[in-house]
Amino acid sequence: MTRIDAHQHFWNLERGDYGWLTPDLKPIYRNFLPNDLAPHLGDNDIAGTILVQAAPTLAETRFMLEIAENTPSVKGVVGWVDFEQPDAPETIAELASHPAMVGLRPMIQDIADDDWMLRDDLTPAFEALIDNLLTFDALTLPQHLDNLVTLIGRHEEMCVVIDHGSKPHIRDARIDAWAADMAILAKDTNAFCKLSGLVTEARGDWTVDHLRPYVDHLLATFGPDRLIWGSDWPVCLLASSYERWVETTEQLLDGLSSEEKNAVLGLNALRAYGLN
Repeated sequence: MTRIDAHQHFWNLERGDYGWLTPDLKPIYRNFLPNDLAPHLGDNDIAGTILVQAAPTLAETRFMLEIAENTPSVKGVVGWVDFEQPDAPETIAELASHPAMVGLRPMIQDIADDDWMLRDDLTPAFEALIDNLLTFDALTLPQHLDNLVTLIGRHEEMCVVIDHGSKPHIRDARIDAWAADMAILAKDTNAFCKLSGLVTEARGDWTVDHLRPYVDHLLATFGPDRLIWGSDWPVCLLASSYERWVETTEQLLDGLSSEEKNAVLGLNALRAYGLN
């Protein structure tokens, strides 16, 4: 089995561009770098990772690409570009020339305008993403899902990965509206969906049973050939250890065949990000 952690972060607080990362997030308010993650990868037989942006700056994207050059476990980088800038297509093409660059992720969840992704002036950036064979990581919330269907319909050639199941309201045990919208996305688009980031959307005393209805729905709609596992480390440490999330995943996927598990735990990530 080729296991890939398709969603992890590194950061160095001294860089100063992680606006969301404040001292009140005590468990993760420190530097997290490759040597911190390496033991978890070794202990869980994980062959590689996708390193995902955590700051809306080009400087952080270049920081991650430098890490990738010196860290064999990092198989790809999902970075950030300001899609609103007129030179966004040129910037995207320049970044895409780096062999580790596999995708881009605007921080849509933090943008006040829920309709932002549908702005006409962003079309050149999305077209450049497609032209340069990069994947679009959709960091969306449930209220963005209607627009995401529209966006994907406009750019049918774009490979899309929905981060964290679009962050359902697990804490409040709300599922119906999210479930309906995700079923439409699964039916009407070819998007992949990440099985990651769910524990931080649950209550502090979460159990597998709190997560199971949401994961079962994703399995029923996207299927094991379009779900992608990730840890969301170190953000996951706000709610779970790396090892507990691995163990929880095993329980949630217990009904799948070995081939289906292999797809969710690694092979789908390789397909979605164009990796060998």
